[in-house]
Amino acid sequence: MPLIKIYKDGEVFEGDVQPNTNLVVRAGIRQFPYPHLSYGCGMGKCAKCMCKVVKGGEALPEPNWKEKKMLGSRLEQGYRLACQLWVEEDLELAQESPAGTVGQPRPGAAKTF
Repeated sequence: MPLIKIYKDGEVFEGDVQPNTNLVVRAGIRQFPYPHLSYGCGMGKCAKCMCKVVKGGEALPEPNWKEKKMLGSRLEQGYRLACQLWVEEDLELAQESPAGTVGQPRPGAAKTF
């Protein structure tokens, strides 16, 4: 099972998910990564679920047209829309806090859910 780590607001949240999982769908039904993943429409139109891929990006599919439209040059910086990803392998993501800065993990701050 893929291990997912989310870095947000100086903390690390981690949990296992089934292969072929969409993290926004899981959060929407209140399973991990809920409540740690910010998201909105779930259809690639609002970019509220935008995350920077920290590790595991090589196992993700190429960005689709929705990601290209919403993210533009941010794709080159490693950003993806979580709602458009179906996770098959371990993945680490950093998500911006509401203040607009990407949280950095504190050593030893991992929380398992």
